[in-house]
Amino acid sequence: MRLNELKPAEGSHRPAKRVGRGPGSGLGKTAGRGMNGQKSRSGGYHKVGFEGGQMPLQRRLPKRGFRSLVRRKVAEVRLHELQKIETGDIDLAVLKAAGVVKHDAIRAKVIASGSIDRAVVLRGVSTTRGAREAIEQAGGKVEA
Repeated sequence: MRLNELKPAEGSHRPAKRVGRGPGSGLGKTAGRGMNGQKSRSGGYHKVGFEGGQMPLQRRLPKRGFRSLVRRKVAEVRLHELQKIETGDIDLAVLKAAGVVKHDAIRAKVIASGSIDRAVVLRGVSTTRGAREAIEQAGGKVEA
């Protein structure tokens, strides 16, 4: 097989419409553009969402809400998952290495789900109030 022998898959490319080539083609005279108006003429266009001078829909509706892109990269860690990690000092790198959080996480937060009964030291990982209390009751501590 050579480069000049390569062809697209059967049916993947339709032949281009040859417009304005007489009435027999089905696309003669106005070439499928209809009769009059801006869209029938060469160079005639308008912006996406333009409604002929009427206030466009995307400007009529109120602005509402915000979806944080960072939120997807903040991982939740449960107390019983901390229990499984062997090392006493826990930070984001340790959580990633243990497979508790995804490798693309930029932050982690420990939530009070499950229980912990050994002392751990959290560094650079945020916690909920309940999780902090549970860690401190087990003899551990949370450092900012």
